[in-house]
Amino acid sequence: MIDLEKAKKEFEEYVSKYDMEKIKIKRKVSHSLRVMEISNQIAQSQNLTEEGVELATLIGLLHDIARFEQYTQYGTFSDADSVDHGDMSMQILQKNNYIRKYIETSDYDNIILKAIKNHNKFEADPNLTMEEELFTKIIRDADKIDILFQAAEMFWKDAKKMVENSKITPYVEEDIINGNIIKRRKGFGKNQLDKMVSMLSFVYDLNFAESFHILKEKDYINKIINQFNFTNEETSKKVENIRKIVNEFIEINQ
Repeated sequence: MIDLEKAKKEFEEYVSKYDMEKIKIKRKVSHSLRVMEISNQIAQSQNLTEEGVELATLIGLLHDIARFEQYTQYGTFSDADSVDHGDMSMQILQKNNYIRKYIETSDYDNIILKAIKNHNKFEADPNLTMEEELFTKIIRDADKIDILFQAAEMFWKDAKKMVENSKITPYVEEDIINGNIIKRRKGFGKNQLDKMVSMLSFVYDLNFAESFHILKEKDYINKIINQFNFTNEETSKKVENIRKIVNEFIEINQ
């Protein structure tokens, strides 16, 4: 059995050494705790053993443990401008066997470390074992679901006009219409509408019916889009078409 309460206390002790006055640090703590709960929900839907559910929950808690050091060292959460936070999270847990603070047995170390390493990659390692792949898929889904929650509730509160006045880059529109998760290219972050649409494309990388059920129940896709009043009529029509396509995809997969 995994003592999740003990793990949460250790996590809270670990993050307490960082500057909690910084809103971005506080948000990553909240994100980790939410992903922990979403991972638990998805794992339960797969009828895993009690220990399997606990393992998925623990991975959810620890998946972004490097974010605090990343932001403290580099002043950014952009992996492209700093370090790969999946790799760094794995390294933090490995250093001085720190992972033992969270789980007594080493039986699941490979699953935990590989799931965390792969949670943020555009594509997961194709050489994972079936067990490693299962837990990697759970954390990848849980992470994306919470990013969509944040996109609906937080990300563009002070930058709505930047989205509303933008136009969709052709390859971004083409990818999401064709059912592809959008790969961010060089200079991608300059267009806030492209960033928003790329987050909507996360639905194409989800793995479990429960993940789609959560998105449907929480209505995150509509909440994200409904924040904006697009100034360009053509852009507005394109976004509505994307809304329709993405919601239909969620509907048939839940």
